Amino acid sequence: MQERLQKIIATAGIASRRAAENLIVGGEVTVNGKVVTELGTKADADVDHIKVRGKLINPTLKKLSKVHILLNKPKGYLSSVTDPEGRPTVLELLPASLGRVYPVGRLDFNTEVLLLLTNDGEFTNFITSARNKVEKVYEAKVRGVPDEKSVDRLRRGVTLEDGVRTAPAKIRRLGETETNTWFEILLHEGKNQQIRKMFDLIGNSVIKLRRSRIGPLRDDDLKPGRWRRLSEQEVKALTTKRPASRTKPAKRPLAAGHDPTHE
Repeated sequence: MQERLQKIIATAGIASRRAAENLIVGGEVTVNGKVVTELGTKADADVDHIKVRGKLINPTLKKLSKVHILLNKPKGYLSSVTDPEGRPTVLELLPASLGRVYPVGRLDFNTEVLLLLTNDGEFTNFITSARNKVEKVYEAKVRGVPDEKSVDRLRRGVTLEDGVRTAPAKIRRLGETETNTWFEILLHEGKNQQIRKMFDLIGNSVIKLRRSRIGPLRDDDLKPGRWRRLSEQEVKALTTKRPASRTKPAKRPLAAGHDPTHE
């Protein structure tokens, strides 16, 4: 699989992506014997011979074991590797012994989500590609009690204030009080802060949002800030192509003593 040279160099642990870019521009990287100085150049580490300062890095890449992590990201953490503003990132929740891993997708700073992290480029591409129809399920607590006509608008897809058109979504009402409502939202692809913007559009702002499922993967016992490795069976299940579900998401019984309308 072809990837940008700076990403390949970073994956090998030679340098950070930014430092790798400096190596490329400085003429210290060759691909198949030819010096490469143009940023954005791609290569396939399984096919191409890549050298940094004259040293072949392909053997190092082959030795790297693939790591697949499931993290319950708490509110107040960025799903990125670094942040120029100095805010905490999800990598601070993981031990350095896992090596260099990257979040699969970017999630809202103030959202609690099940988040995947990995050093497996093919795995990342599969999960984030819209054509593979990997479902993401969210639970949202919104202000007020939207009428069914408004919710149907969101189900069909709407044009947000920034001009982005959302794809059809499956939305199920979980419960309500006089002042708040809980919904389950199933998306196959999502835009930046899409769910918050969708409910803002109909006048019902999101108070609380969490992602509870990725494809077939769910773990209600994984507490915020905790992580675990995925099993081989879970990785296989996540990367198996399947048609989009045509039925409503199965109703999940609430845990004993748990009423989402009272949170």
